[in-house]
Amino acid sequence: MTLWNSKLKTYKLAALGLVIIMACALIIASRPVSGDRTPVRVVIKKGSTAGEIAGALGEKHLIRSPFLFKLTCRLSGKGAMLKPGVYELNRAMSISAIIAHLTSGDSLENWVTVPEGFTARQVGDLLESKQIVKSADFTELAIRGGVDVAKYAFIEGDNLEGYLFPDTYLVARGADCESIIKIMLDTFDKKVISSCRADIERTIKLHFGMGKNQFAEGLHKLLTMASLVEREAKRSNDRAVIAAVLWNRLNKHMRLEICATLSYIPGESANNKNKVYYKDTLVDSPYNTYKRFGLPPAPICNPGLASIKAVLNPANADYLFYVARNDGSHVFSRTYAQHLAAKRAIENGGK
Repeated sequence: MTLWNSKLKTYKLAALGLVIIMACALIIASRPVSGDRTPVRVVIKKGSTAGEIAGALGEKHLIRSPFLFKLTCRLSGKGAMLKPGVYELNRAMSISAIIAHLTSGDSLENWVTVPEGFTARQVGDLLESKQIVKSADFTELAIRGGVDVAKYAFIEGDNLEGYLFPDTYLVARGADCESIIKIMLDTFDKKVISSCRADIERTIKLHFGMGKNQFAEGLHKLLTMASLVEREAKRSNDRAVIAAVLWNRLNKHMRLEICATLSYIPGESANNKNKVYYKDTLVDSPYNTYKRFGLPPAPICNPGLASIKAVLNPANADYLFYVARNDGSHVFSRTYAQHLAAKRAIENGGK
């Protein structure tokens, strides 16, 4: 027993020594890299894990050990609390100080994701929720005009609904409404105009008889069409077919009868109405496609690239009608009789 107790004591001392060594190593590794307080800018992307953030900090030589950074995050329970953005750190900060800074969200720039199909009002509300700008100020500028858009030759009119491209943006702290709008317009220029110009020119000539000198006017019509597709399609594989239906109805001089247009008011509208009634189809609005022929006067939201491409390359289909199932997908029909039958089937719980 004496020998066993002696060995046990030895093991305990060894374990204690190991713990002390590890603790010392952690303390040393947690210390600042140096006394240099020169600001170092670090971009933390949305969705970054603690490991990815540790890698970014390591590349900037802001921490001694990426492993220790991850371990500290795990032990403190703050790994999931690190916020994306652009931060100004320095090499005189300890790991705990860096973690505290990243969890505070006190960044120079914030990531803002604008979903596809948001209206200008919804974009404004989103920016206000992140305490960047006032929604009313942003919406007024985007809808009523006032932004210097001279360099954006593709814009038709003052209303920028439809041109505020849905994407993820880094927005600087203190940015004003006009600078944010111009960032969105620059992205639209890059991702839509630069990549799709030939298809846009082809489509506006095919459907509207417009030449290159009418590019802005034709694009405005296409964006209006794409905004309808964006608001109607709940599933990605329905976009091109819905676009085909709308083109077919326009070509046959039929009213488009898009429910999403009934409640749209520039600068005010957010989501579509949950349910549309017959009285809604009688509302006196230039956007009411149940009463008026042709396209609405402007887009009813800001469509994403997928909906724009669906309008440029619609499905090869001769459907004229569609109705939504409860799961968001659609039943497409060639005749009104088939359309009514599809509606009855859905109302009765069928597919």
